Amino acid sequence: MRAARARGIGRRLGLTPAQARRESRAAKRQRTATILQRLRREYPGAACALQHRDALELLVATILSAQCTDKRVNEVTPALFRRYPTAEAYAEADLAELEQAVRPTGFFRNKARALQGVGRALGERHGGAVPASMAELTALPGVGRKTANVVLGNAFGIDEGIVVDTHVGRLSRRLGLTWHEDPVKVENDLMALAPRSAWTLWSHLLILHGRTVCLARKPRCAACVLADLCPSAEV
Repeated sequence: MRAARARGIGRRLGLTPAQARRESRAAKRQRTATILQRLRREYPGAACALQHRDALELLVATILSAQCTDKRVNEVTPALFRRYPTAEAYAEADLAELEQAVRPTGFFRNKARALQGVGRALGERHGGAVPASMAELTALPGVGRKTANVVLGNAFGIDEGIVVDTHVGRLSRRLGLTWHEDPVKVENDLMALAPRSAWTLWSHLLILHGRTVCLARKPRCAACVLADLCPSAEV
């Protein structure tokens, strides 16, 4: 019955790919606002999945999350944070021991070197504290815009940009909010559509929806609250 209702909604209100391509910027902004409203209702507790207590812990966890699930990172970080509680601790860490500590997250040699480099840079440039600006964060070794956005939005409450991971990129294209593959171009498109005050939340909502409903291989369109707004929906 639910699937039948969804199919009916899709026929009456559904947005076709061709319509999405011709959609005006004003119409797309309005559709984005509706998407945001619905996802807020669907996921009222949306937040950063990486467990942390401060900006340094979040920076470390985000670096470890590259090519790794948040769940696995959260299994590794409690012991890591106890062993290396400060930027100085990472800077002075024995590299082999640090590699073993982060080994379960994959690419452990690169990640251990990145953490050691970040620790040294924080000590030399910022007195061991994590800076709260995009320019200073991205000047740290191994820290790109995506990582900086995570830290700024979730540790400092600064909506400087939108985190574009695989889920955010996939859903944004399926929803017809961007046609780009490059994360920076996707981010620019999304920032032009979503209100700045919602930039950090926007990522959390799309990530949750991507993990639970809009799956990579078999999206659950019949159960999706966005089906009538999505040019990719198959309902």
